[in-house]
Amino acid sequence: MRTLVVLAVAALTATLAPVARAVDHSKGYPGYCRNATGVTVVVDFQQLGGTTIVRCDPRPTRGTGLDAVKGAGFQIEGVVRWGEGFICRIENRPSAVEEIPVAGDDGYREACRDTPPASAYWSYWHAGNNCQWEYSQWGVKNRDFVPGGFEGWSFSLNATADTNPTPRIAAVRPGTTGQPCDAPDEPEPTTADPNARQPGAAGAQNGAGGGSGGSTETSTAPGRDALPPPKPRTGSPDRAEADDPSGNVAFTGGEKARDVTEVVREQSGASDYAPWAAGGAVVLLGLATWLTARRRKRSREA
Repeated sequence: MRTLVVLAVAALTATLAPVARAVDHSKGYPGYCRNATGVTVVVDFQQLGGTTIVRCDPRPTRGTGLDAVKGAGFQIEGVVRWGEGFICRIENRPSAVEEIPVAGDDGYREACRDTPPASAYWSYWHAGNNCQWEYSQWGVKNRDFVPGGFEGWSFSLNATADTNPTPRIAAVRPGTTGQPCDAPDEPEPTTADPNARQPGAAGAQNGAGGGSGGSTETSTAPGRDALPPPKPRTGSPDRAEADDPSGNVAFTGGEKARDVTEVVREQSGASDYAPWAAGGAVVLLGLATWLTARRRKRSREA
């Protein structure tokens, strides 16, 4: 009986556990940034399917790539090992229950425990306004976004370091088409915090280097489970003018994006009544335990 009570309590706890949020519309706003203040964030789901989302983080102050994607209102999830230093889900994609057609790994599902494989991960890009997208040289926590520019997240599936797909939205703010590329040189990364560093996995998001497979490096920096330094990616393109924005794929600002909390609840098989049902089960099991103990006591007294 005690085992049943414990299981019921565990079920209640799991049901009441916080789940992922939807696009936080209190942060940023849909569409491109209206001027050179802040940064425009593009999330392109590519082969995962779904509508590409464009939102603005209008902050007037300096910030990292992580600040930008969160400041624009996107819900993200890092891996258990590295936290938000390595983003493995954006708006619950890829979800924990969907199978990703990774070549040579049938039925692969992203658990977000460690860095995703180089054949299925969120690649991280950046661009100045009216410039070509560039694969980030550095980690999402230790490179600053370009004010007035773009941050891009593009899901890379079964690609190589040379064929990772760029976001399919040209890095051009409306009304600035035809202006020259406006991007400063890539700033030196901030490495004071060892946990802000990105693992050197090939093609890995947030700016890892360009070999193949996952990183086997270990960190010599202080701190428990500190991320090893990122590896600069060779062959980064020269600053060139952006593609013609008339070739953009269809996109939204996430205004009608489905509530991620509801999606996660459906995937887990839970419902709005689940907490009450689990709570009721705990009460009933507790009552049954008390009645059983009372009967046994009366039997002994008799």
